[in-house]
Amino acid sequence: MAEIKVYFDREGNTLTVWFGNPEEEYVCEETAEEVVLIKDKSGKVIGFEKLNFAEVETERVKVAFETVAV
Repeated sequence: MAEIKVYFDREGNTLTVWFGNPEEEYVCEETAEEVVLIKDKSGKVIGFEKLNFAEVETERVKVAFETVAV
């Protein structure tokens, strides 16, 4: 099973999700929806960051995952 790392930066108001090795980050590409794609040297997306994640102050951030067969 693959490991997924999720980080919420309350001060920066960002949610970062890694499904690859963070140490392999090479370049980032911002999309129009305030999402930054994090890519490795070969251009493969290994994570993403959602800018302006939480609209309101909250104590907890809930993140749910769903698996699908491909």
